Amino acid sequence: MVHGGAWDIPDDMVKQHKKGVQDAITAGWTMLSRGGTSVDAVTETIRILENDDTFDAGRGSFVNMVGDIELDASIMDGGTLTAGAVAAVQNIKNPILLARAIMEKSEHVMLTGIGATRFAREHGVKTCGHDDLITDRELARWREYQSRKKVSAKEIFRKKKMPSDTVGAIAMDKFGNVASGTSAGGTPNKHPGRVGDSPIIGCGTYADNEGGAVATTGWGEALMKVVMAKTVYDLMEKHGDPDKAIQEALSILEKKTGGYGGVVALTSEGKIGFGYNTPRMARGYMTSEMKNPIVDV
Repeated sequence: MVHGGAWDIPDDMVKQHKKGVQDAITAGWTMLSRGGTSVDAVTETIRILENDDTFDAGRGSFVNMVGDIELDASIMDGGTLTAGAVAAVQNIKNPILLARAIMEKSEHVMLTGIGATRFAREHGVKTCGHDDLITDRELARWREYQSRKKVSAKEIFRKKKMPSDTVGAIAMDKFGNVASGTSAGGTPNKHPGRVGDSPIIGCGTYADNEGGAVATTGWGEALMKVVMAKTVYDLMEKHGDPDKAIQEALSILEKKTGGYGGVVALTSEGKIGFGYNTPRMARGYMTSEMKNPIVDV
């Protein structure tokens, strides 16, 4: 399962979102069908989405208040509960690759900023220049925000108009192992150093073979307050129904924080579910019983 953000996606952007999700699912499913692990599939799926400037991840990410691009990402292996994450990292084209390197090649779970970039150089994860990540669309958006009277992200999110193209993926392989991952450029015009839910295990990402896998998207400040991914996971274990778990978690999110977002989830039995309380969410999925993926916005 893949998501490409939950918000009021404009009509003229629907086609690009569908194509991006379709391409990502195809890449991840190809990996699984060739015997790859769930971690392999999640990594490749998110890498494809990071390279697609339709989304707020990798190239095409939002620009922060001072004109920089700072990226967040995480990945978790449900078979071992190992995880890796990066937060507020610059000059990394594919932060999901760095998150995976941290998971597999260090004793840590999360590295931030300059330290994360240093780890990338030490372990052969490709770095890039600022111009490799920025797009004309986001530069124009940034200039618009600079000229506006300051409006809080909370206020914009309440109107469900804040772009939220965070990407995420969850997968189960032929061995029954699950994995989850997310990647994001945060919110437009954010304060330097701001970190959202995406790199925080239990908030944006969670996977455990005993219960399943979850990936979230939306207003990160709200999602963190209810530990959204773990909340959905716990409710899945309780109900055994991912759709019911997601709807209950979204109710908690909105009641307690006024928050908005979306979720994709997968149980250890292979049941899939998704839900969102925004006008739209880019999402799609593929199973071994299907000939072609289902993609929608």
